[in-house]
Amino acid sequence: MKTQETITKSLMEKLWEGYCQRVTYAKQYSEMVLAQGGNVVNDHCAFRTFNTHTGGQPAGIRAIEEVLESLGYEKISPYSFPSKHLNSFHYQHPTNINFPKFFVTQLEVKELSEEAQNLINEAVKDTPDLLAGEPRQLLATLKQNKELISAEADRLLDALVNFFARPWKPVKKDTILALNNESQFASWTLLHGNSVNHFTAYINYQNVPAWGDIEQTMEVLKEAGIPIKPEIEGAKGSKLRQSSTQAIDEDCPVIDADGSETTLRWSYAYYELAERGYLENDGQRIWFDGFLGEQATNLFEMTKR
Repeated sequence: MKTQETITKSLMEKLWEGYCQRVTYAKQYSEMVLAQGGNVVNDHCAFRTFNTHTGGQPAGIRAIEEVLESLGYEKISPYSFPSKHLNSFHYQHPTNINFPKFFVTQLEVKELSEEAQNLINEAVKDTPDLLAGEPRQLLATLKQNKELISAEADRLLDALVNFFARPWKPVKKDTILALNNESQFASWTLLHGNSVNHFTAYINYQNVPAWGDIEQTMEVLKEAGIPIKPEIEGAKGSKLRQSSTQAIDEDCPVIDADGSETTLRWSYAYYELAERGYLENDGQRIWFDGFLGEQATNLFEMTKR
């Protein structure tokens, strides 16, 4: 048998491994920290999605929430970004602080122009439900029983890794370019689907004395040749300070005007850095574990093309 926590740990490792293969800056950070005897702990992981009819896949946040809640995560707080037509939820594991939090954001497609709505809906209307059948049954069993037979757990992990990718067919190149004028979030999500949007280094747990805060960490990464966002979101001493690497670009499969498959060079993901400050709670000092909407808004722009 494999427990819920064992399965969750295995999935986090697989997602992190796949992300590091694509985002070399994260891999480089990890190697540098471990070489100093430090710890690589991720504060949170983020996903993007569309709140619209998405073929067989549940619409919006519900598709990813189904997975997270089956892994034992709890829904914590909502966040709204009206100017970008985005809504998010923060999920957190109730007992294991080594598991990253999740920040899942959906684009409210009905709030976009009619042209943008039509482009998105046409692109995702035939999306298969990659968790249909046994995977969904196993998720329900895991949520209820907190464990699975080892062979079932392995099959579920394979299905989840497959799910956390782009579930729909490659989209027309012209669609991506047209949407980017109104919502870079929409273009990114059509290209990358359910793929990890970013992981986040938890500076508080880094445990490298020479890199005592986010400023020192950023400086070391810059010296190593990693391109870093120049500004830090959040003042020194505040409850949450964030920055990131620049985003990695990838050649993404798209469909050309003549119907042939080609590629489009586009941003994929950055590696975020987060340093959390203390709050007073019943006379105890605890690290703030939420998110700040304005700062998240600025970080959304790191994948802007």
